[in-house]
Amino acid sequence: MSDPDATDLQDIGGRLELSAPAEPEIVDLVHAMLEQLWARYDDVAERDRTLFEMAVVEVLANIVEHAYRLDHEANPGRRRFDVCLGATEDALVATFADNGLPMELDLSNVVLPEELAESGRGLAMAAAALDDLDYERVEGRNHWRLRCIRRPA
Repeated sequence: MSDPDATDLQDIGGRLELSAPAEPEIVDLVHAMLEQLWARYDDVAERDRTLFEMAVVEVLANIVEHAYRLDHEANPGRRRFDVCLGATEDALVATFADNGLPMELDLSNVVLPEELAESGRGLAMAAAALDDLDYERVEGRNHWRLRCIRRPA
């Protein structure tokens, strides 16, 4: 889902950044970051806010669960998570980077599971809500990029 013209967060002034231990509590910290983002950019349409926030939280929860669950006991406190959120006139963008276990997934093949399945919806819902959802493993770190094109309010 990558777009060569996609917004780079390094070019966004006023972006919000966080680096913290990769613990489930990071989800609450990112919710607070999203509230700050909406306060700064109060012209973002409610639909875009809802889709972007849902996607950010779903991807984040997936990372916390899968990238850290298996090695938390062996490496308590050693896993870190970097989050960056930003907005432009055209898009809402988030990047995540972490030193957790590699993710083995093909984002082009993410689909909603059967109705009675107990898990597996998060990435599929995020992919459906976003215009771009990318993942790559570089130099021992997982890198995620989420982008939602802003629609007129």
